[in-house]
Amino acid sequence: MTRIFETDLRDGPSTRAIHAGQRPGAVSGAIMTPLYLTSTYVHEEFGVHRGYEYARGKNPTREALERNVAALEGATHGFAFGSGMGCLTSIMMLFRSGDHIIVGENVYGGTYRLFDKLLQQFGLTFTYVDTRDPQRIADAVTPQTRALMLETPTNPLMRLTDLAAAANIAKRAGALTIVDNTFATPIFQRPLELGADIVWHSSTKYLNGHSDMIGGIAVTSDEELAPRLQFILNAAGAVPGPFDSWLCLRGTKTLAIRMKAHDSNGRQIGHWLAERLGHEQVLYTGLESHPQHALAARQMSGFGGMISIELGTRERVKTFLDRVRLFSLAESLGGVESLISHPASMTHASVEPERRAALGITEGLVRLSVGVEDADDLLGDLEHALQGL
Repeated sequence: MTRIFETDLRDGPSTRAIHAGQRPGAVSGAIMTPLYLTSTYVHEEFGVHRGYEYARGKNPTREALERNVAALEGATHGFAFGSGMGCLTSIMMLFRSGDHIIVGENVYGGTYRLFDKLLQQFGLTFTYVDTRDPQRIADAVTPQTRALMLETPTNPLMRLTDLAAAANIAKRAGALTIVDNTFATPIFQRPLELGADIVWHSSTKYLNGHSDMIGGIAVTSDEELAPRLQFILNAAGAVPGPFDSWLCLRGTKTLAIRMKAHDSNGRQIGHWLAERLGHEQVLYTGLESHPQHALAARQMSGFGGMISIELGTRERVKTFLDRVRLFSLAESLGGVESLISHPASMTHASVEPERRAALGITEGLVRLSVGVEDADDLLGDLEHALQGL
């Protein structure tokens, strides 16, 4: 009876998504993980407790989520946080003043903001490189390099990093490889199997999938890193509440089937947009015209629903965004509903204009998070919006 609720690495992703890390409720046998709304736990007697003392350190609902996502990523330890940025900030507490971190140049604007505007004040140093070229990573290594921070595919330019090659470079330098796997999810990409040491997500996005909670999660199989991350989680306290943990755990149960739907819609819309706008104006790893499509096909098992398109000017973007109906203009991504955003003024507004321009995040760039609605309806919405141009 216990076996199906534990699962192991031989199980498929859908089975793990539904069952891994969860057990029937101890009192009633409830198949859904109970919502433990408590701040503290009663000790059985002086010096004796059941593994729980205070809910900042451990909560059974949160632990079920942590075990579940760890199993999906092929990890042995998971750590849930109150937001994606709270997760990344906590990971950065592994380092100290004077440490050097190599970062992919096109990361989420909030990641850049955290590193450039906050963490530099505490003595951490960052070098941003185009990690599409492994040699550039190797050239950036210094004796103080302690980590390589990657995002692949990147937000919003959909650039890829060869994870195995990058992790090998970091390992030779004695540095950790940390990968933001939010876009691909463990359904389509498992960085630990390619040499990463820590994988993290904004669980707000695809893991939850329903746009109704904020969270972050990190996983690892490193037995030296795991207790350090647990200590940071408890000491710094950037933890999620049990209800947010429960919502995300409910979301991961359908992650595998949702990602298949995102991928199917993404492929149809990506190819349609390429025909409509020209392949050079569409950034989608599922297109054979994408310069790193071969790497995507080798490193990922699906391409997902994240697409960026270049419309040329801010004025054309406004016209386009004013005409969409099913695609909602909003921050975030990864929900069942389709969202659309303008990176230069939204997700990457904190990045300096000259830096955005150098990266290719133009005023004409639009990012689509393709949901799981009927593809024909989404295509009709985009056609109506493009007719306005």
